[in-house]
Amino acid sequence: MDFLKLRPVELRYKLTLNRMAESSDDSIPSPHKLTYSIHKCSSYSNNYVPENILDDLPHDQSSRWSSDSNCPPQFLILKLEKCSLVESITFGKYEKTHVCNLRKFMVYGGLTEENMVELLSSGLKNDHVPEKFPLKYVVNDHAVPFRFIKIVPILSHGPSFNFSIWYLQLMGTDDTEIVQPALLRYNRHREREAIRLCLKHFRQHNYSEAFETLQKKTKISLEHPTLTDLHNKLVLSGDYEACESLIQEASNEHLFDHYISMRDYEPKWSLIYANTADTVNEDDKPGMRGGHQMCIDSDSEVLYLFGGWDGSTDLADFWCYSVVTNQWTCLSKNTTEEGGPSARSCHKMCLDPQRRQIFTLGRYLESGVRNVSPLKSDFYVYDIDTNKWTLICDDTGSEGGPKLIFDHQMCMDTDTSTIYVFGGRILARRTTLSSDERPSEGAFSGLYSYHIPTNTWKLLRQDCNSTSHPGVQQIKSRICHSMLFHPYTRKLYIFGGQRGRDYLCDFITYQVDADQVDILSDGSKKDSARLPAAGFTQRATIDPELHEIHVLSGLSKEKEKKESSKDVKNSFWVYYINQNRWSCVYKNEHRDPNYWHERQTVEPCPRFAHQLVYDHVHKKHYLFGGNHGGKNAPPNTRLDDFWVLQLCRPTRDQIMRRCRYLIRKHRFQEMAQTNPIKALAYLQTELADTVNHKNEEETKEFHLLASSLFRPNVEVPDHLLNVQIQEEHPYHTTRTTLFDTLVGFFPEDMSQPSGNLVDLML
Repeated sequence: MDFLKLRPVELRYKLTLNRMAESSDDSIPSPHKLTYSIHKCSSYSNNYVPENILDDLPHDQSSRWSSDSNCPPQFLILKLEKCSLVESITFGKYEKTHVCNLRKFMVYGGLTEENMVELLSSGLKNDHVPEKFPLKYVVNDHAVPFRFIKIVPILSHGPSFNFSIWYLQLMGTDDTEIVQPALLRYNRHREREAIRLCLKHFRQHNYSEAFETLQKKTKISLEHPTLTDLHNKLVLSGDYEACESLIQEASNEHLFDHYISMRDYEPKWSLIYANTADTVNEDDKPGMRGGHQMCIDSDSEVLYLFGGWDGSTDLADFWCYSVVTNQWTCLSKNTTEEGGPSARSCHKMCLDPQRRQIFTLGRYLESGVRNVSPLKSDFYVYDIDTNKWTLICDDTGSEGGPKLIFDHQMCMDTDTSTIYVFGGRILARRTTLSSDERPSEGAFSGLYSYHIPTNTWKLLRQDCNSTSHPGVQQIKSRICHSMLFHPYTRKLYIFGGQRGRDYLCDFITYQVDADQVDILSDGSKKDSARLPAAGFTQRATIDPELHEIHVLSGLSKEKEKKESSKDVKNSFWVYYINQNRWSCVYKNEHRDPNYWHERQTVEPCPRFAHQLVYDHVHKKHYLFGGNHGGKNAPPNTRLDDFWVLQLCRPTRDQIMRRCRYLIRKHRFQEMAQTNPIKALAYLQTELADTVNHKNEEETKEFHLLASSLFRPNVEVPDHLLNVQIQEEHPYHTTRTTLFDTLVGFFPEDMSQPSGNLVDLML
């Protein structure tokens, strides 16, 4: 696994933290409580002075700092007794919920109070449990020491209430033998960056003598030699052909890969076939359905589909689809007759690619059926090579596993031959109720593991409403959520779902080896803008090599409407694990049926109870069926359309084309100043070949360039013909601007500093 290809700053920070955490060097002391004093505060009210936070007195309602206003800026600055490497900050709380608790805050750190960097942006839950946050700041793989810590409240849990902090604890090390080398290293880094900013400023403004003198004196390089060569060829010599050759070499050496990896995806949907049940023989492909299950063997590029609900009955057919031959094959019209599972929906499947086995568990039963059928949780395995089903257990509930459940999640850890099952509703018999009362659906199931070689179930976490061991962090069970296993981090990622009337968008991880629960997001409103909407039946996949989680929306709950209702929209989200960042790469909120009728061969219509699987080897998603999400859709409408989705980023060739366009556009602009006839010929041939005519903005810009030659009295926008005429170096400014643009495609650690010297001046 090549982490270095990713190169994001956040990843480098995380890798450094991991290396330091795993270090066995006894010379690095364990973090301890750091001593600090109150240096400054924005305000305080009554007796709620900032010194109150020095003591942890959760039972004392008055032991807190409280601002005298909720109007920004409000802040609290702590001064550490000694310069320290700060590891974490812990917020203590009052013994009860309180409206003045910080719902949103930011933390900064610095060697002086005037110069600080952001360390944390987060919020506290409105409860009595202290919360701990990491604060370590790393530059060039080394932790940075601080003397001052600044906490900036932004929102309280009660609207229009002042901010309160009850207690703060800082953990880290202030050992001089550890901190002093870190401080010297950081100061050297700052001095080096200051010199590089000066070098950049001198070169941009053509102060060549000052640039050469400073570089010779300090022996500090502004950038990688490749970029220095590019600057010489472009800015100093104007050798545009040599510039293009150098850019091509950089592309061949994969120097643009980091830039590409940081671009958001663009989705590309391709229709394999539409809803064609009336025109295609039903024996050739699966029919319309929702609540079915799919899994995929990426090595053989074969997708498997089993069961579902067609709007009137549960199904027991079993299919496979070969990507190579683009053909469905019916493996069984009725798995029950071949010793396999009965007809079902809302079940789950997972595939073990090493042993070539498919496991299936759970199903939904109508309330009337429950009273006449044994509520047993049967557990089956299908052997791909022998085309044979085997009943592992007729009731997992009697062997330490989950009871009969539906709308749960199941995933496979192939390294340890372990299956994880989480959530779902436990089916219960219908009690004696009046006709207008809803039958009981039972309780929620917890988190279980099943070890295949030993045929052993283990309860890892009970539902949070169940009696549990004190001190053990629980996970709120739910239905219609997503759960994925990352084989490299050894974590389960759990997102979304529904619990009663609650539509969830919390994001949780469970470290399977350490038995540890971490909450990445509690689903509160402070995170709602950057997370997929709260809801259920969304479908998620994971790419372990890219460290990405993909989520296709399902049913969501629109809370902003006066009359809340379930709604279905098309959106696709990507969570970048190493960056701890969500990004919405696709959204279509059209609700007009005519629109989707016209687009039925372009992109899938909104839906729920669909299935989505991901081939992580060939980087393709496959979507099949589901319930039509349109509000005007006929009742019990099911879909059988089949789609493939590819998430696309710019390719190296596309980046190369863009660079050529920028270089040739600038070359044309220089020609236009001295030789319009030659410029016109160049425009029609060399420049036109690099234009992306599918890009409206670029095409419009190209046409404006052409028309400018024949309208010399018309002022052309600066960004198109911004050529600064100087006596000695007439094109230095515009060539420098082009150089700065091209540098943006190169890795950060090769480039000149991103900042500017003049921006540091007040």
